[in-house]
Amino acid sequence: MRIVGTGHLLFALGLAGLGVLSLVSSDFPYTWEPVPTWVPWREILAQLSGVILLAGGIGLLIKRIASPAALALAIFLLGWVLVLQAPRAAQAPANVGMWLGVAESSLLFTGGWILFATLATPRMRIRVGFLTSDRAIRLARTCFGVACLLFGLSHFVYGPGTASMIPAWLPAHLGLAYLTGACHFATGLAILFAVLPRLAASMEACMISLFVLLIHIPDAIREPASRLHWTMVFIATALAGAAWIISASLRETSWGWSRTCAEHHTLRVVRPPGQI
Repeated sequence: MRIVGTGHLLFALGLAGLGVLSLVSSDFPYTWEPVPTWVPWREILAQLSGVILLAGGIGLLIKRIASPAALALAIFLLGWVLVLQAPRAAQAPANVGMWLGVAESSLLFTGGWILFATLATPRMRIRVGFLTSDRAIRLARTCFGVACLLFGLSHFVYGPGTASMIPAWLPAHLGLAYLTGACHFATGLAILFAVLPRLAASMEACMISLFVLLIHIPDAIREPASRLHWTMVFIATALAGAAWIISASLRETSWGWSRTCAEHHTLRVVRPPGQI
């Protein structure tokens, strides 16, 4: 079978990996799926979540069911935003860390949404036009842009904490923390105002992918028994995949400057030849 792109593969692997961790540990992926401890049948729900993530991730790589798998995962990830993350942020609106959780889950949801729109057959696109239309895709990209702004804000608010995650061999840790925060922020503005959106989304995807390669995978290798490190590997991999998916959806857009008028902000989802 053919994979639509790098983002498709990374998104599938990241979510499937989270599913495996949930099944093995009988627990949810830490703060990314913050189910309260008092919830009845919590371990069973964690196992169910693991099954959904693993089955959905595998389904994304199977031609006949890739499109419905993407839709199912998008709906499930939207539940993370609306049921788990957003209520916590609403209770502590000044806590940037809570909004960072909303942003990460929203980016994953957006990746699943745009991947579904990309994979949907013409008949499916007609049936669920409210999810696959140009207007819907613009809304999805807006969610991505807002999420990037929150990522950037978190780097400035939690600069020292972010700097502590940077490998020792890299210089100027705090400066790099602020620089990457500025890059997140610039991406968000570029997407929201349609200024170099394709370049911005591609650079964002590259940056998150580098986080996986330079930070999370080495940490997991150093402490292979740490479920936290492997969770961060798979979360970051899925986030990188979502960013690449959004970048790929802008393939018809020029790399250069884009005016912010409506006709230039209407960017279509690309259906590549030989898609799965």
